[in-house]
Amino acid sequence: MTTASLKKASYNWRVVDIVVAALIAIAGGVIFWAWSQGAALVSAPMNATYPPLTGLIAGGWMIPAVLGMLIIRKPGAALFCEAVAATGELIMGSQYGTTVLISGLLQGLGAELVFAAFAYKKFNLPVSLLAGAGAGLFCGLNDSFAPWGWNIAYEAGDKAVYIVFCAISGAIIAGALSWIATRGLARTGVLSSFASRKAFSEPVFS
Repeated sequence: MTTASLKKASYNWRVVDIVVAALIAIAGGVIFWAWSQGAALVSAPMNATYPPLTGLIAGGWMIPAVLGMLIIRKPGAALFCEAVAATGELIMGSQYGTTVLISGLLQGLGAELVFAAFAYKKFNLPVSLLAGAGAGLFCGLNDSFAPWGWNIAYEAGDKAVYIVFCAISGAIIAGALSWIATRGLARTGVLSSFASRKAFSEPVFS
């Protein structure tokens, strides 16, 4: 088999990839639902202080996208996990209604594009942070400019601040925490069937 064939084969999804990605997405749906309940509690004081601050808690809705890609490491993993997780949240009863599906697709796409920019070959901490920030950027843009965006009435300056906060939240909560979780899981041996099985020993920055 040629090098090109090996590279192509490594990008093909196996049954185990689909099953694990689905499990990550399902768990993500539960996280989404729980995060939404918690967000409803803390967003009130944030809104009373300075509404764009709510962007700082957005990262919890982006974890499946980054975590899924860091584990599966194949094209489409971020988009798949985030979209299915959003579907799970909708089924469990989301206060945001069907707009969670659009949010999930966009956030997954934001992370997916970052990994694609590195040809799905780099999964270190900086790339994970960028992927989380990418998901956050798309989240902030969706919330601020889409017709269904909940802060579409914000002034331009407040929208910009909110978008930046979403990107920061995505980088830290979804990016950094997913990277740490992947290394921890790899150390236990449960990722032995994936390219991420040696994540715990991979360089942090290269």
